[in-house]
Amino acid sequence: MQKEITGFTGVISEWQDIFSTNKTFRRKIISTVVILIVVVLSLPSFFAYIEERKGAYLHDLILQHIPASDVSLLTFLIIWSVSGLVIVRCIQRPSFALLMLMSFTLLCLARMVSITMVPLDPPDGLIKLNDPLTSLVYGGKDKFITKDLFFSGHTSNMFLMFLCLEKRPDKIFALIAAVLVAVLVLIQHVHYTVDVLFAFIFTYIIFKIGKLTATH
Repeated sequence: MQKEITGFTGVISEWQDIFSTNKTFRRKIISTVVILIVVVLSLPSFFAYIEERKGAYLHDLILQHIPASDVSLLTFLIIWSVSGLVIVRCIQRPSFALLMLMSFTLLCLARMVSITMVPLDPPDGLIKLNDPLTSLVYGGKDKFITKDLFFSGHTSNMFLMFLCLEKRPDKIFALIAAVLVAVLVLIQHVHYTVDVLFAFIFTYIIFKIGKLTATH
């Protein structure tokens, strides 16, 4: 585990040192950021496409027994709390930032592929998740996408943060948050159960690939 750098001066010095002395790190993180920017810029068009197409409806026995409720506020309080922690850790440790960026970029690409290959219509009783920040990738603050279903982005993002984080208290916090978000998206009926379950499986595989790529 890399030694944690504390203090503004120490953090700046660590980033300067690794950028100036480690060409492999510099190449990897710059190329990853460029790819991620391209992916993010393509998301509004991608989501507009999937929202227009016809998908399959799944009879979800678990959702049928869960009354739909709006838990948007709690969901995004959890998501942005863990995201804030991850951002701090990325600033503190360049190697962690590279792992997180690479894994997240791979996760975004994997979701685009899986959503394209598995067209689904939304579950019955879906309640819109209200978050002005994440809605920007949908194409605007008033946009809400209902067919980005397989596999769950909310669940996979949280689980990926848990996998990438290194310190035990951070990991415990992120794991609890990942499980809570998985339950909350089902309560709000924004995902099928299969979307949530496979999010854990695919994210673990993607993390392993991201870790291998970042460290070799």
